[in-house]
Amino acid sequence: MLYISTRGEAPRLGFTEAMLAGLARDGGLYAPLTQPRLTPAEIRALAGLPYAEAATRVVRPYVGDDLAEDELAELTRQAYAGFGHAAAAPLVQLDANLFLLELFHGPSLAFKDFAMQWLGRVMSRTLKRRGARATILGATSGDTGAAAIEAFAGQPNVEVFILFPHGRVSEAQRRQMTTVDAPNVHAVAVEGTFDDCQAIVKALFGDLAFRDRMALSGVNSINWARILAQIVYYFTSAATLGAPDRRVAFVVPTGNFGDILAGFYAKRMGLSIERLTIAANENDILARALATGVYKPLGVKATSSPSMDIQVSSNFERLLFEAYDRDAAAVRALMGALKQAGEFAIAPGPLEAIRRDFDARRVDETACAEEIASTYRAAGVILDPHSAVGVAAARGALRRDPATPTIALATASPAKFPDAVARAIGRRPEIPPRLSRLAALPERVAVLPNDAAAVARFLSERTKEAA
Repeated sequence: MLYISTRGEAPRLGFTEAMLAGLARDGGLYAPLTQPRLTPAEIRALAGLPYAEAATRVVRPYVGDDLAEDELAELTRQAYAGFGHAAAAPLVQLDANLFLLELFHGPSLAFKDFAMQWLGRVMSRTLKRRGARATILGATSGDTGAAAIEAFAGQPNVEVFILFPHGRVSEAQRRQMTTVDAPNVHAVAVEGTFDDCQAIVKALFGDLAFRDRMALSGVNSINWARILAQIVYYFTSAATLGAPDRRVAFVVPTGNFGDILAGFYAKRMGLSIERLTIAANENDILARALATGVYKPLGVKATSSPSMDIQVSSNFERLLFEAYDRDAAAVRALMGALKQAGEFAIAPGPLEAIRRDFDARRVDETACAEEIASTYRAAGVILDPHSAVGVAAARGALRRDPATPTIALATASPAKFPDAVARAIGRRPEIPPRLSRLAALPERVAVLPNDAAAVARFLSERTKEAA
C-alpha cells in the first residue's frame, strides 16, 4: 500500500514511512493511493469478535507488507489490552434507534486512545527496528495530548512535545499532560488557541531543515495512522447492529474532522453508512461550510466542550482531496486561498459530493447543557459536553430519519469535565482513581508565547539535554 499527498508534490510513501512522516513534505496530508474494500461477508464476520481481532482485520489492507501478520496482530492486541471495558467500544442504547458508542474506556478516558495506543506501539517497534529516534511534536485541544503522552511516556527512542492552548483545556485534561513524571515528556502551554498551536506544528514541519535535524514525527490526526485506527470502531459498532445488511447512521462531535473522516473512509471500504452527521458546538465552521460552500474561520469561542473549540479543521483537506477527485492542484489552490485570504469557496460539484455523505448540526451551549440533563433523567447516563453535542445532534438527525439506527459517538468520559456536568445535572460524576490521584501530583509545564521560533528553540534545547 502506497500513500500520496493531498497536495501532490511529495513522494509516495509506504505505510510506515507515511506514519513516521506525519505531515507530507509539501504541507499536505497523506491518503491511501488505492481504496481497500471489505466484502459483505468480511463485514458480517466482524460481529462479536474481540476488538483487537476485528481491528487487525480492518487495518491489515492499509499496512500492506510493512508489518508481518502475526506482528500486526500482537501489537494490536497489546494496544487494547489495557482498556477498561471488555468490549473496548461498547454500544449503549439511549432511546428508540439511538445508540451511544462509548469510546472513553482507554487509559486517558477519551477516544484518542484507540488510535494513539496502536500508533505508539507500531511507531516504537519501527524505530527500534531501525535503531532510530524521533521527536514527536503534537498540538492538542485537550485529549490528543493526554493520549499521546500515555502512549509514548518512557519510550527510550522518542522525545514527546505536546502544545496546548494555555487556559483553554479542562483541569483534568491539563493535569493528564503536566503531571506525568517521564523525562521524555514535555507539556507546553502556548499563549493562544488550539488553532495557534496547530499552526506552529505545521510551521515547524514545513521548515524542512529543522524537521530533518530534529527527526520530527507527528501524532495529530494529520497522521494517517490515526485515521486508520479510528476506522475500526465504525465497523464493529455497525456490525453489532446488523451491517452490512442493515444501514446505520453516525453522528460525530468533531473539531479537527479526523474522527468523522474515519467514518467516511469506512463507508468507502464498503460499510453500509446511511449518513455521517457533523455535530458542531458554537465553533461551527464545518456546519457553515456545508451550508454555504464557504470555508471561513472566525474567532474561536471558549465553550464547555473545549476539544471542539477549533476553527481550522486540518482533516477537511483530506475530504476536499476526495471531493475534488484527487485533484492535488485544486487542493493547493484552496489551501493557498485560506492562507492568503483567510477563506475559500468550495466548487459546486465537490460541495454536492460532500453533501451526499455529510450533514452538519450546530449545538449551542444551552442545548448542550440541556442534553446532559435530559439524557441523565431519561436514561441514567451521564454525558460529557462533547458527547452531549453529539447526542443532541443525533436526536435532530433521527427526527429527519427515524427508521435508521443512529450511533452517536461518546468521545470522552464525563469525569474529565466535572464542572460542566455539575452545572447541568446538579451533581459531579464519579472520578476514577486514575484522574483523582492527579490532583496531588506536581505539574511540569512550560508556558511559551504564540511564536513558532520560541517553540523551535525550546525543542532544540530540550532534545540537546536529553542527548
